[in-house]
Amino acid sequence: MTAPVNAPVNATAPLDAAPKPFADPEEVAGMLKDSAAFVQNMGLIAERTQEIWRRFAETNLADTHPMHADPLNAAPAFAELGQSMMNHPREMADAMMRLWLQQTELWRRATLKLWGLSEDPLVEPDRGDKRFKDEEWSKNAIFDYVKQSYLLTSKWIMETIHDVGEIDERDRRKVEFYTRNFIQAMSPANFAATNPEVLRATLKERGENLARGLQHMLEDLERGKGNLLIRQTDLDAFEVGRNMATTPGKVIWQNELFQLIQYAPTTEQVHEIPLLICAPWINKYYILDLNENKSMVRWLVDEGWTVFVISWVNPDIRQKDETWESYMKKGVLTALEKVIEETGAKKAHLTGYCIGGTMLGTTLAHMAATGDPRAATATFFTTQLDFTDAGELQVFVDEKTLKVLDEKMDQGYLPAESMATAFNMLRASDLIWGFVVQNYLLGKEPFPFDLLYWNADSTCMPARVHHFYLDNFYNANRLAQGEMRLGGEKLDLSRIKTPVYHVATKEDHIAPPQSAFRGARLLGSRDATFILAGSGHIAGVVNPPSSGKYQYWTKKGMAGEGLEVWMKDAQETPGSWWPHWSAWLAAHGGGMVPARAPGATLGIVEDAPGAYVKRRFDAR
Repeated sequence: MTAPVNAPVNATAPLDAAPKPFADPEEVAGMLKDSAAFVQNMGLIAERTQEIWRRFAETNLADTHPMHADPLNAAPAFAELGQSMMNHPREMADAMMRLWLQQTELWRRATLKLWGLSEDPLVEPDRGDKRFKDEEWSKNAIFDYVKQSYLLTSKWIMETIHDVGEIDERDRRKVEFYTRNFIQAMSPANFAATNPEVLRATLKERGENLARGLQHMLEDLERGKGNLLIRQTDLDAFEVGRNMATTPGKVIWQNELFQLIQYAPTTEQVHEIPLLICAPWINKYYILDLNENKSMVRWLVDEGWTVFVISWVNPDIRQKDETWESYMKKGVLTALEKVIEETGAKKAHLTGYCIGGTMLGTTLAHMAATGDPRAATATFFTTQLDFTDAGELQVFVDEKTLKVLDEKMDQGYLPAESMATAFNMLRASDLIWGFVVQNYLLGKEPFPFDLLYWNADSTCMPARVHHFYLDNFYNANRLAQGEMRLGGEKLDLSRIKTPVYHVATKEDHIAPPQSAFRGARLLGSRDATFILAGSGHIAGVVNPPSSGKYQYWTKKGMAGEGLEVWMKDAQETPGSWWPHWSAWLAAHGGGMVPARAPGATLGIVEDAPGAYVKRRFDAR
C-alpha cells in the first residue's frame, strides 16, 4: 500500500521528545561491562562459522555432478527482459522517475520523523507480511526508513518487470519468480545488522543468540548430510503412528510401490461402494490424517464409508526402473483390484489429490480406452489435467532444466531435499527466510506445528516417473492435447464418462484454480460437479466441518469460458465442503451393508499407518 507522493505534511504537529533508542542504554552498558561473555560468544560464533564453511566445502567437493553456470536456465529470460527494456527507453525513463520521486518523498518524510514531526508512512507492508511486525520497524525513524525504502524499491522492481516491454509470457513469469525470490532474500529483516529485533536480542544476550543460531545451522547441515535442511518445526514433538496418522486401520496388501490401508469402521452400517484414495507421492498420504481433529480419513469413516488409501513407498534405487505406466498399473489399478477383491463390491469411488489426481486422470482415460467399468465415480482434489498455465512450478521446467535434473537423478531417484527446496521457494518469505531469522539469528527453537512436520517429511522421486511427469505434463501438456499413450492405449480425457467431482482452492499456488477448471472441462462426463473452496492447496482441502473455517462455491455445470465467468453467479456456502462431497458420493449408487472388518479377505500385513510412510530420508 503506497501513499500519494505529495501527501500533505502536518507541519504544525508538535515536536515529540528526542527519538528513543531502540535498545535500552542500560542493556548496552551491561553488555560493555560483561564483555567477557560477549567475547566468549564471539569466539563461539567464529568457531561455528568456520565449521559451517568446512561442511559446505566438503559437500560441494564430494559432489561429482557436473557444474552448471545457469542450472535453472533463467539467464535467457533475463536477457530477453533486458533487451526489451532497452527497446522501450521512454517507459524505463518514466519508471525511473517514479522511483526517484518516491525515494525523494520518503527521504523528506524520514527527515521530518527524525525531528519528531508526526508523519504518515509512504508505504506499508502487505497484509499478512510478518517480516516487519516488531514495533521498532515503525517507531524508530532509521529502521522505518530502511523498511519503507526496501518496500518501495521491491514494489517498483516487480511492477517494472511486469509492465515494461514485451516478452514471452512464460519467460516473464520466470523472471518475476526468481526476482521475487531475490527480493525476499535481500529483505533487511534477514540481516542481523538491519533487524532491530535481532540487534536487541544480541545486546540483551551478549551474542549468545547468534552462537546458538549457528549451532542450529550446524545441526541442520548434519541432518541434511551437508545440505542445509532448515527445521520448520520441532521434529521431536511428532511421530507418525503416535500422534499423527492415528486413525485405526490395517495394511491389508503391499507390493514394492505401495501399501494398501483399509480403515476400521466406526458405524454398524457402511456404504456398499468403497472409497479408494490415490494420495500424492510427492508428499505423504497422512496430510489426510494429520490428527484426530484434522483427519479427512477419520471423518469419512465416521460418515459410514469404507476407506482405503494408497500409501506410496518412499523410493530409492530399488525403484529406479519404475515408470508412470508402472505406477498406474502396479499402483492405482492394482489397488483398485485389491479393494474390489477385499470388499466384494463391483465398483469403487476413486479419489486423487494433486499429482495423485493427475495419475487418476490418466488411469481413468486408460480405463475408458479399455472399457474398464470399475470406477463408480471420480473425485479430484486440487488436480491439474491441463498444464497450459500450470502455476509457478512451471518456471522450473524446460528442456535444459530437465537435462540438469536428469544428472541429479543419476542414481535412479531425485533426492528428497530437491523437491522440498522447490516447494519452499514458492513461499520463500515464510518457509525459508522466516525460519532463517527465527532459528539462526534469534537462536530460537522452532514451534511444534503438525502441518510443518508433514511438510518437512519429504519424499524422493523415482527418476523415470519424475522425468515423465515434468516433460509430458508441465513441458509438453500431452494428456490435455490427446497425445499421450500408456499401456498401448491412446489416452483421451473426453472419453471419461464417469461421474466426476472436482475441488479447486481459491488461493492455490501449486494447482491454480483456473488451471484445475480448464482440466475439469476436458472430461467427457455429463455428470460433473465443480466446487471452489476457500484458502489454498492444503488448508482448502483439509478443512474439517468442526473447524468452521472458510467457505466454498458451487454451481450446476461448468459452463462459461473460464473460472471467472463460472464464479459470477456461483453460490457461496460457509464452512467445509466435505458434507457436500459425501452427499454427492452417496447419491451415486449403492445402498448400505454391514460394516467390513479390515483384511477379512486379503488378510493383514500390519497395523496402520504401516512401514512405508514411516521411512524418512533425513537424520532425526
